[in-house]
Amino acid sequence: MPINITMPALSPTMEEGNLAKWLVKEGDKVKSGDVIAEIETDKATMEVEAVDEGTIAKIVVPAGTEAVKVNALIAIIAEEGEDVAAAAAGAGSAPKAEAPKAEAAKAETGSEAPKSEKPVTDAAPAPSTPAPVADGKRVFSSPLARRLAKEAGLDLSAVTGTGPHGRVVKADIEKAAAGGAKAAPAAAQSAAAPAPAAAKGPSDESTLKLFAEGSYELLPHDGMRKTIAARLTESTQTVPSYTVSMDCELDAMLKLRGEINASAPVKKTEKGEVPAFKLSVNDFIIKALALALRDVPMANASWTSTARVLHKHSDVGVAVSIPDGLITPIVRKAETKALSVISNEVKDMAKRARDKKLKPEEYQGGTTSVSNLGMFGVSSFTSIVNLPQASIVSIGAGVEKPVVRNGKIEVGTVMSATFAFDHRVIDGALGAELASAFKRYIENPMSMLV
Repeated sequence: MPINITMPALSPTMEEGNLAKWLVKEGDKVKSGDVIAEIETDKATMEVEAVDEGTIAKIVVPAGTEAVKVNALIAIIAEEGEDVAAAAAGAGSAPKAEAPKAEAAKAETGSEAPKSEKPVTDAAPAPSTPAPVADGKRVFSSPLARRLAKEAGLDLSAVTGTGPHGRVVKADIEKAAAGGAKAAPAAAQSAAAPAPAAAKGPSDESTLKLFAEGSYELLPHDGMRKTIAARLTESTQTVPSYTVSMDCELDAMLKLRGEINASAPVKKTEKGEVPAFKLSVNDFIIKALALALRDVPMANASWTSTARVLHKHSDVGVAVSIPDGLITPIVRKAETKALSVISNEVKDMAKRARDKKLKPEEYQGGTTSVSNLGMFGVSSFTSIVNLPQASIVSIGAGVEKPVVRNGKIEVGTVMSATFAFDHRVIDGALGAELASAFKRYIENPMSMLV
């Protein structure tokens, strides 16, 4: 029976993506785990792996096609021993999508493409049945495995997957059926949260009429720009935010940073011996914020309509500028990590972010964020809270200013830190307590090392 390859949903909010490249051609044999295509969304370019064996009977959506809807048919695999020509002949026409463009859109995540086993009879394939959820966690499985489990009355959450990334495949179901796995509970489907509405404003036509013809050129929105616009509009329309600012003296931290970097061990590379790490001011800021959230746990929270989500660890997002966009890779459990580990982790993720190679779990979620524009000479600014987080700190440049120490006026290096908080989660006094804890760590940096 032909196996339909459909456009995978690479994140909970993904509605469409770009089919950047096919790594196989019609007639090629594939096995489970083989990389067959590259999919782009608004954040990253990720690989799609085959989850069953067979022969590529037909590629329905050509490489370079943009705006391919999730669950749209993109290719057909003929199973072992099946007539490839017959499988290809049973394919429906490709779903409508935008024509390829020279400039590829940015991408968001990656995993295996979900598949169904029934031949296509219509141009628009039916949506695939979602994988069941056990204890709040998705059970990854192929459509064939889900169908066989349903027919056998098996509970997929009780089956151990041996496919790529732990995916439950046909062989797992057959083994479970022979071994007597527990029966499946009654299914309960939950509707996916709707995507945030796009920003509203003057119509395109009325806007363009304000400018003389020939005095401008149009730069079409790519996936990343659309996502940024939608998410920031959602945040400003739904979050009752407020700001708290703190001036932090950096002299002690700059001195400690210099001493640590000077004593860093060296490692041998192809380019010769280089320091094992080189701490930046931003590394201290990430660590200080993570420890402050640990000390003020009620501020390490997110909002839902029924409860506040109190996080057990400080997962700090770090704003990284990439060509015509922004992404926030996350330092997980930052309160537990050494400054050198944070430094190397941020450098690695920033590089992969610019190369569009981050994995979804490396930039989705997080409990707070840091945005630093100090390197541009910005003295202070305010950022927009990045949902579902409830806080973000905006870091300005460290500048020399007169400060009072022990009753004397001296010259010190001072940095402005401006916190934005979601008032639904973090009230004013709580926000001020977090900002004060952050300031203490910045001005007493040795406390971050013990």
